[in-house]
Amino acid sequence: MKASSFFLGFAVGAVGSAAAVLFSAPQSGEELRQSVKSTSDDMKEKMDDVKEKAMELKNSVKHLADEAKARIPEMKDDLKESIDEWNRDTETNRDRIQKRIQQIQTSMAELEQAVAATQKK
Repeated sequence: MKASSFFLGFAVGAVGSAAAVLFSAPQSGEELRQSVKSTSDDMKEKMDDVKEKAMELKNSVKHLADEAKARIPEMKDDLKESIDEWNRDTETNRDRIQKRIQQIQTSMAELEQAVAATQKK
């Protein structure tokens, strides 16, 4: 739902309820006119306040979107740099672990051969 539709519905509802209250109350013509004028002025002030707050919200959202557009590329570059650094830091450990795994596999193969040779005897 768009904000303008919401505020239009809010305004129509407020005016309708104010009119219903005013016309259902027992008042003279002059009192009724004064009451309508007072209520109209109050509603105008409230609508101006709602409009002002909606504009502030719109500006805040626009500012947030602009800031996000500026920060996302920066964050992307920082993240890429961090991943590259992590890859560089862990590369030596990966090489060492792979060599150790190869040594273990070789030892296991030698052990299997020794066990097989022992069983043949």
